[in-house]
Amino acid sequence: MNVNQPVSKILILENGPEHVGEIKRFCHEHNLIGLKVRKNRLLSVLRSNIDLGAILLADDYGGSLEESMETAIRIHAVRPELPIIMRRAATLTLDDLPQGLRRVLCGAYMASDMSPLRSLIDEYIFSLDYPNALVRGISEITESMLSGLFKDQTITWDTPCIVRDRIIFGEVFSLIPLESAWCRGYMMMQAEEAPVLDLIERQRMSDGTPDFRDLNGLLGELTNMVWGAFKNRYLGDANVLAVSQVQVPLLVNHKQKYISFGTENPQLCFVYRLTDEKTGRMVTLHQRFVFSLSWSPEDFKELSSDADAMVDAGELELF
Repeated sequence: MNVNQPVSKILILENGPEHVGEIKRFCHEHNLIGLKVRKNRLLSVLRSNIDLGAILLADDYGGSLEESMETAIRIHAVRPELPIIMRRAATLTLDDLPQGLRRVLCGAYMASDMSPLRSLIDEYIFSLDYPNALVRGISEITESMLSGLFKDQTITWDTPCIVRDRIIFGEVFSLIPLESAWCRGYMMMQAEEAPVLDLIERQRMSDGTPDFRDLNGLLGELTNMVWGAFKNRYLGDANVLAVSQVQVPLLVNHKQKYISFGTENPQLCFVYRLTDEKTGRMVTLHQRFVFSLSWSPEDFKELSSDADAMVDAGELELF
């Protein structure tokens, strides 16, 4: 698997053991990470932040179509942004299903014909093409900034993930716009408060007992550092932006830990972990990119200095 190719986590609600092998093969071949959950834990898991891209639901999940229908409707009520794709036993059509169920499904597939599932995954999850240089560069930039701020911590990160959920990780997040000729959107950094405050205290990054102001300042500094490096590397052509630009309102529901950018576009998510090897204490940071206003990867370019040109100009000398 290409380490720069984002994956996506999908929740698989399946009864038939005879279909598990085929679904596993499909996931492996299409950059998907399949997750299972016990039926009695389904809703509590969905209310947590697990960075999901979609849900595969068998039409006999729970033992019958009626049980499966009730499950789909409950999922949609809790996480309406997640596409639900149903595995059907005898037909690809949804026309014979009750209207209430058709309303919450985005499509169907059969174990004997997985091509419709591939089309639905491409449409709902991998609808945006992220250049390998961009994905690799984001990890490099962020790891470098984290290492500079937290010199005694071991920095690790997961494979980048495509998500459709809108659940905010932790209690605090920063948000900064990204604008260029090839993209317009936002970068977010999300964190849990208590582990970061503990890290600030252990790193002696505060004059006294750290509080939320220290946390805000640290997250703001990190966001600005990553944004600055990202801008220098990828957004240097912002001056060619059109004069007239469309804007859409952001919506934040604090009680539900929910944020919407006014688009159905999936988000590019990175998860970083800062580990103190002496104590085992860990801080998890979520970084998300949502290109909700403009996305033209065919115009993407990495802005790198041309050493030969600098030598010719006399700015550099050969050793």
